[in-house]
Amino acid sequence: MDPKQNSMFDARLILALGGPQPSGEANPLSSLILMGLIFGIFYLVLILPMRNKQRKLEDVIRTLKVGDKVILSPGIFAVIVGVEDDAFQVRIDDKTRIKVLRSAIAGLQGPPESEKK
Repeated sequence: MDPKQNSMFDARLILALGGPQPSGEANPLSSLILMGLIFGIFYLVLILPMRNKQRKLEDVIRTLKVGDKVILSPGIFAVIVGVEDDAFQVRIDDKTRIKVLRSAIAGLQGPPESEKK
């Protein structure tokens, strides 16, 4: 072998024995832990409060009876005049009655502003 080829062979051998080149990638376990931590924070901040609010609304809807004042989803104030299995008959004006699904109830009406003060 000629010395020029021998020195190239040695340089390649030294580079190969040096180990893998650092690629800049992080440990997959740390990435997984970080993703789990982000999901946990997301769950505690967004999902859990929405779930509790939905559960309270379902409890309120289950206990509604004739004469209760409610707010419908589009913001319409109404009074319940009839209760059915999956719907309510509500009065939104003196002579206007409509049938709405239970899911259209957004909540109970609060006391008027004059009573709050």
